[in-house]
Amino acid sequence: MNTTSSRNQPVRRSCAAALRLVAIAAVAAAAFGYQHAADSAEPMTAVPAPTLDETPAALHSEIAVFAGGCFWGMQGVFEHVAGVKQVTAGYAGGVAATAHYEMVGTGLTGHAESVRIVYDPAQVTYGRLLQIFFSVAHNPTELNFQGPDEGTQYRSAIFPTSQQQQAIASAYIAQIGRAHVFAAPVVTRVETFHGFYPAENYHQNYLELHPDAPYIVVNDLPKIVGLKRMFPALYRTDALLWRAS
Repeated sequence: MNTTSSRNQPVRRSCAAALRLVAIAAVAAAAFGYQHAADSAEPMTAVPAPTLDETPAALHSEIAVFAGGCFWGMQGVFEHVAGVKQVTAGYAGGVAATAHYEMVGTGLTGHAESVRIVYDPAQVTYGRLLQIFFSVAHNPTELNFQGPDEGTQYRSAIFPTSQQQQAIASAYIAQIGRAHVFAAPVVTRVETFHGFYPAENYHQNYLELHPDAPYIVVNDLPKIVGLKRMFPALYRTDALLWRAS
């Protein structure tokens, strides 16, 4: 859904609307092969590992919630991470009543398109997931947009599900800032977690089900390439697809 209040304010675009905007460019890029299409995406940045990380306990199942632009690409990236058990595309930051795609697309609900990651901290820690989040899953210097998608629903945000996660996330953002890893300031917000609401089924596994879609080719497949290149020990070739319960 698109809404424009004035010529001086950004247009709020859904993933599907953005797909149409990049279709011509994507077809041209795809004509030269996958790697050339990957070159059209935003550059990725190698971010150092966090100095503060969790110590895995006896439990082998924890939850992380991240927001970083369209949830199609976010879900696709983390479905290829070893140690991840499930990734669900959905909404966080607002209330249950407005956790619907058309409403979130207005940018007025407080929600951000997000992913809920169930993972085994003995195989991949929260800090390592954060490193992937900042390195390849999105650009943390873009305020309220990611690539062609604009609006607060595409903001960069972390929703800690425990005090330990809150401490790790806050410390990591400060660490990256001190190191001047990015040319621009990191705008990622650490927000209070009030709940996660799964997106409609047709959004789940979108990257894996529609790898030839122009939006995916231009904006998201390069992230999978980056994950494999930058985190080879954590990369899994076969995506762990979301399944309806």
